[in-house]
Amino acid sequence: MGSIPEVPLGSGVRPIPLLGMGTAVYPFVASEAMKLSILHAIELGYRHFDTAAVYQSEKPLGEAIRLGSIKSRDELFITSKLWCTDAHHDRVLPALRQTLQNLQLEYIDLYLIHLPVSLKPGERVVPFKKEDLLPMDFKSVWEAMEECQKLGLTKSIGVSNFSCKKLEKLLAVAKIPPAVNQVEMNPLWRQKKLREFCKEKGIHITAYSPLGAKDAPWGTNQVMECEVLKEIAKAREKTVAQVCLRWVFHHGVSVLVKSFKKERIKENLEIFDWTLSQEELQKIELIPQHKGFPALEIVSDEGPYKSLEDLWDGEI
Repeated sequence: MGSIPEVPLGSGVRPIPLLGMGTAVYPFVASEAMKLSILHAIELGYRHFDTAAVYQSEKPLGEAIRLGSIKSRDELFITSKLWCTDAHHDRVLPALRQTLQNLQLEYIDLYLIHLPVSLKPGERVVPFKKEDLLPMDFKSVWEAMEECQKLGLTKSIGVSNFSCKKLEKLLAVAKIPPAVNQVEMNPLWRQKKLREFCKEKGIHITAYSPLGAKDAPWGTNQVMECEVLKEIAKAREKTVAQVCLRWVFHHGVSVLVKSFKKERIKENLEIFDWTLSQEELQKIELIPQHKGFPALEIVSDEGPYKSLEDLWDGEI
């Protein structure tokens, strides 16, 4: 299949492969199908896998890694995420140790703060109670993340779902800047302002929901049903999914795509030997914007974010 391109991270360690496999399947539950799909992806050449404590996919991923044809741990790029119930200074390190135990790995390549909010400590469940929402103490949580990197338990640290304003707040207190911001990004939610900000600050962006996550309760079918993307795909004899992934890749962003269908897993790799024309890119730039994951779950009159404007700092 040929190798997947990589780009270096600001942390200067293992480069991040620009295409990875996501493992979030809602409702969050581990399954044999998940493990077998990851195994198939490994055989096809995928080396970047994204998991999270809340997804319940760490153990199946760890099992697939042990069963797969990986010659060296250095071949892999594994990302996991700190869930909101553990986004408290004294809970970060134990949470990462649990993740490593689940994966049966000595370290991961990237550890992210999942959302810019904390929850009262307790069970990792989605949906959660709005009365459990707490403001995150960015400084103390990030200090604990930095400690995880210093201990070698993760090679890089970063965040997910952070706006420019929240990144600025974090950068003001960080000794080690975040290497990555993982956010929703696709042709219908292009994140231009955030991309420019992160480029200026040396923060790499990873895109999730590049196809709109239509199977998730927060997802949308608007990306896959977009007429502009359908026309480009037809003219190119590609799928709409391939056009979306190629568009993200064009912007130097690493992209995570989740499919457990063998033909789709292979198809998603076939985006590196062709390019979108300037005319096609221009057409995509004119598609009306629509955010599929507004994260209404963490907006509450009693919580730290009273509105979507408050949560996303106007970037919605």
